[in-house]
Amino acid sequence: MTTSLFTPLRLPNGTTLPNRIAKAAMEENMAAAGQLPGSALYRLYGAWADGGSGLIITGNVMIDGRALTGPGGIVLEANTPLAPFEEWARVARRKGGHVWMQINHPGRQVNADMGGTAWAPSAVALDLGKYSKRFAQPQAMNEAQIQEIIERFTATSVAAERAGFTGVEIHAAHGYLISQFLSPLTNQRTDAWGGSLANRARLLLEVVRAVRERVSPTFCVSVKLNSADFQRGGFSEDDAKQVILWLNEMQVDLVELSGGSYESPAMQGRTADGRTLAREAYFLTFAKELAAAAKMPVMTTGGIRRRAVAEDVIANGVAVAGIATALALAPDLPARWQAGGDHTTVNQQVGWKDQVMAALARMALVKRRLRALGAGRLSPQSYSAAFTLVVDQLRTRRLTRRYRRWSQARA
Repeated sequence: MTTSLFTPLRLPNGTTLPNRIAKAAMEENMAAAGQLPGSALYRLYGAWADGGSGLIITGNVMIDGRALTGPGGIVLEANTPLAPFEEWARVARRKGGHVWMQINHPGRQVNADMGGTAWAPSAVALDLGKYSKRFAQPQAMNEAQIQEIIERFTATSVAAERAGFTGVEIHAAHGYLISQFLSPLTNQRTDAWGGSLANRARLLLEVVRAVRERVSPTFCVSVKLNSADFQRGGFSEDDAKQVILWLNEMQVDLVELSGGSYESPAMQGRTADGRTLAREAYFLTFAKELAAAAKMPVMTTGGIRRRAVAEDVIANGVAVAGIATALALAPDLPARWQAGGDHTTVNQQVGWKDQVMAALARMALVKRRLRALGAGRLSPQSYSAAFTLVVDQLRTRRLTRRYRRWSQARA
């Protein structure tokens, strides 16, 4: 039988995704007071649930309230109240799809003005030219802090299951903490957590092992992994293949392949090492090759917005097509495709010379659209990129003040 986008997918743990389309994670920065999910997030995820995606992966949920990717981030720790998360899971699952919580620690990718903890494998600061000072100076982690991180990933996973989520996605891509351990550019340690790839991958493997031991067998455990860092001397495609071979020996239900970091935003279609990515399905070539080595299903995300491209992903042996920005513009895209339509979306372009500011504007446009969905406004609109970026910066400052008050009260 020919596999299509709407063929169910049985996962290694015996559970089944109703189709092969996943709403991939996007940075929402829409936390309510207390860094908790609230009504805006429920409306947003209700739109995706109704839209027909077989799998919904949340935006970043942070395992440590001292370290967030942005001031509007959701935090879930061992003692966090679960009621808001139970409602989030209930809404996202209301049409029968899976909902997995993406869990993460930013490592060194923490904004300096948030006053957070920038733990990292080594004290290697971000290099973003004149924008580098926007990020905190990282602190090399000691053994006790590494063990604490493993426990925090595990505690958040246990809490996610208790709240009603059907799985977690451990974020080991995009230059966040676990990705920093994997890359020889950011991991310059000489102990058992650095040096060889086996040592650099140790944190990821220990986190996966600890999480799997503490959750139920039918709770899905997945990993988001860079197919490459797209930086010279960084985590390579060969490294990714070897990590997948190690994950094959563990109880992993899916690996999502993406790429890049803040320094090389391949997830936005741009690389720092000069390599050219496809205009859509950026990482399909890498994913096809890596899927051949994987025992678990593989998913790829990056630039997919047309049905024909999503079908090509499946035809190339990749089990799941992950869609992000297109589902911000049209949350019901899977339902339209299943009904026989060929609806597509067009991303708003930002062609500024300053690539960092252009990337920030593109992200601000997506986040503005997510907030519109959270307010119940489903029809897409065209926004001014410059105005949207200014509004986003002002909003970020306000959320930063709120976060700092929350953080100080906890301390």
